[in-house]
Amino acid sequence: AATTTRGGGGDGDMHGAPQPLSALWPFIIISITYLLFTVTDGAVRMLVLLHAYTKGFSAMEVAIMFSLYELMGAGTNLAAGVCGARWGIRATLLSGLTLQIAGLAMLYGWTDDFSKLHAIIYVTAAQALCGVAKDLTKLGGKTVTKLVTPNERQGTLFKRVAGLTGYKNSLKGVGYFLGSALLTWSYVGAVSVMIALIVVALPFAWFGLTTKLGRVSKKNITLRAVFEQTGNVNVLSLARLFLFGSRDLWFEVPLPYYLRSATGMGWPRPAVGAMLAGYIILYGQVQAYAPQLVLGPLRQSPPNKHVCVFWNAVLLACPVFMGSVTFSTLYDTPGDGDGGKVSTLLLGVVSFAIIFAINSAVHSYLIVKYSDGNKVAMNVGFYYMANAFGRLIGTIVSGALYSYVGEDENDGLAACFLASSFFVVVSAVVSVRLDDDVGGFVCGRLCGGAEEE
Repeated sequence: AATTTRGGGGDGDMHGAPQPLSALWPFIIISITYLLFTVTDGAVRMLVLLHAYTKGFSAMEVAIMFSLYELMGAGTNLAAGVCGARWGIRATLLSGLTLQIAGLAMLYGWTDDFSKLHAIIYVTAAQALCGVAKDLTKLGGKTVTKLVTPNERQGTLFKRVAGLTGYKNSLKGVGYFLGSALLTWSYVGAVSVMIALIVVALPFAWFGLTTKLGRVSKKNITLRAVFEQTGNVNVLSLARLFLFGSRDLWFEVPLPYYLRSATGMGWPRPAVGAMLAGYIILYGQVQAYAPQLVLGPLRQSPPNKHVCVFWNAVLLACPVFMGSVTFSTLYDTPGDGDGGKVSTLLLGVVSFAIIFAINSAVHSYLIVKYSDGNKVAMNVGFYYMANAFGRLIGTIVSGALYSYVGEDENDGLAACFLASSFFVVVSAVVSVRLDDDVGGFVCGRLCGGAEEE
């Protein structure tokens, strides 16, 4: 029998000949398309947020603008799983790219003549299209790794999932910076550049993929089948909801508002974009190389339930630290003149990015591992529906906490961090319910697990 060496420091693969390039062609094509799309996904977030800030919208009002982006994403993940299984990944990918062009094009119509209510409704509708587009496109990126990787090559699967997801997030960070930088040049010009990137991506999906990729037997394709998940998929999906909710409780709206605000840091738009971009790029690169640089040396690759719970618990230190220092007198002085204020905020954000990336890499591998090969599109769609609900809850709650809790923005930001701490705890507790004990808990030489024959 082949030996799986998760407990002994290997990657869990059986030795065999490399896969031919033709077998990896769908992975290459979808990766190119998905990564180009991701730049625009990050950029449009910053375009809307910073443009709204300039026009005087509150954090709560911006959170509402993003609400349908997340809510439509949740519904789309369910439908995309069924559509991908019925019509193939090519159809969902092309639909996503087309809707992204439509959503971006709507932003041309956001003018100074709009009232606040009119603008919120209009931009929310545009963001809804972008939310549908994101999750239709993401389905291909998340399922193709499973479709092109043999079941016995779990180590290779983990590296491909982590690599694609990590580079996707890094390019989303590039999009964050690009969106904020282009906005200083021209709002209309920034939107036009994003549409051009999608136009470049379209031919890859149209000409490079077959209609059969990802399709399954029609008897397995029902909406009811999407909700008929295995226990591990259900548990991991719930843990994912709270994990990503913990990040968006402070990252998507409160942090950029605090960095931009005169009573917070008072940074200009390019600096805010650079900060958020740096977070996303660091997060993406750590995620991409987590198997080799972190989990491999700790003999936690490929990961199991115990690795998932362990890194969830480690993450808790970050929002607890950030919430504590934000409540302190260190943050009483407006602006970024106090070096202690800047350094503690940067330390907390960077630490969260690194540890959250490891958590995300573990989760992204486990959902593919737990998925049924014949229903992978539906399994992944259900899982990312939970992800979208977590982001929706985090975004809306963060807008309310930041806007209405306490006497100033420091109190609001601290409340967001403490709420994030609660979500991290719930995610860890839920993950304990996973049925995946093979190999036990391993953490380098401190704690070893038995080899599996």
